[in-house]
Amino acid sequence: RFSPLRPLRFMFKRLFDILVSGTILLLLSPLLLVVIVILKLTGEHEAFYFQERVGFLGKRIKVTKFVTMVKDAPNLGTGDITLRNDPRVLPAGKLLRKTKLNEVPQFWDVFVGTMSLVGWRPLMPQGFADYPQSVQTEIVKVKPGLTGIGSLVFRDEEAIISGAAAEGRDLRACYREDIMPYKGALEVWYVAHQGLWTDLKIMVATAV
Repeated sequence: RFSPLRPLRFMFKRLFDILVSGTILLLLSPLLLVVIVILKLTGEHEAFYFQERVGFLGKRIKVTKFVTMVKDAPNLGTGDITLRNDPRVLPAGKLLRKTKLNEVPQFWDVFVGTMSLVGWRPLMPQGFADYPQSVQTEIVKVKPGLTGIGSLVFRDEEAIISGAAAEGRDLRACYREDIMPYKGALEVWYVAHQGLWTDLKIMVATAV
């Protein structure tokens, strides 16, 4: 259902994304430079990794991340599913992933407009396909986000996957059956309740 206020909300959200992401990138630039130098001197000797994911309206986007895993990790071991203490994670990458610093470069993606500060988390095509079709159709109506309600509730989903691995379960089935229906329901909830107040509460919860 069309609302005459929808374009205004979209414009305000975009302006908010630009101001916040630009400010954070500027403030964190000294720390980011240190991380870049460390990554260049260790591991794969590369700082950034550009991963293809599903974005707004189902289009493919490139998500910017700090390098935390060995090259060609999606084609090794458990593929796009990451376990706790995953052997593909580099030494420096463990700290970056634990503190979520590996996600900070995505503020650039927010700044240029491929993502928003708050939304559903963009997934690799194989992971996105694990959502029920009804969820896929609904969530692509908004931009994916740096954080979101699904990311908060399932912040430690690696532990769930690792538990399934310890039990000898099929990891893809665990991801598809134990995580995605519930995570998808949360993302659909966000689409229905999106707004400045909702975004602010999710951002504060993320910071906490």
